Amino acid sequence: MEGTIRSTEASAPPEVVFAVACDLETYPEWATGVVKVEVLERDEAGRPSRAAFVVDGFIRRISYELEYEYDLPHIISWRAVPGDDIKEMEGSYEFRPTEGGGTAIAYALRVAPNFSVPGFLRRQAEKQIVQAALRGLRLRAEEQAAAG
Repeated sequence: MEGTIRSTEASAPPEVVFAVACDLETYPEWATGVVKVEVLERDEAGRPSRAAFVVDGFIRRISYELEYEYDLPHIISWRAVPGDDIKEMEGSYEFRPTEGGGTAIAYALRVAPNFSVPGFLRRQAEKQIVQAALRGLRLRAEEQAAAG
């Protein structure tokens, strides 16, 4: 199954972008469509390792759980626990420093819902989710960096 990969650059340093991406509980404040996030488990470093999400989908409200892995300081990846709404989902953020002190951010996402959605609509939704998430993450990280 194919997925969507998009990238952007933030003027914030990688450690700030990484911290914003790890702060799952704040996603409803900046991530379009995210209604609720509950961290269910944390790893030994205190980062979320499993979280439950509720999002406003294009067709209906969707609930799912994600399991997270970290490859510090550059990658956060996740995989969905199969459930009622999501059959498969995997994704990742990758953060690379830029020469100007900012961050190149790449977001990859692949989703297979557990309900019928024509392939074209699924791909369009995936692209819109990725673009909105990148925009929100970039803006939030730049705000955090500017606030010091």
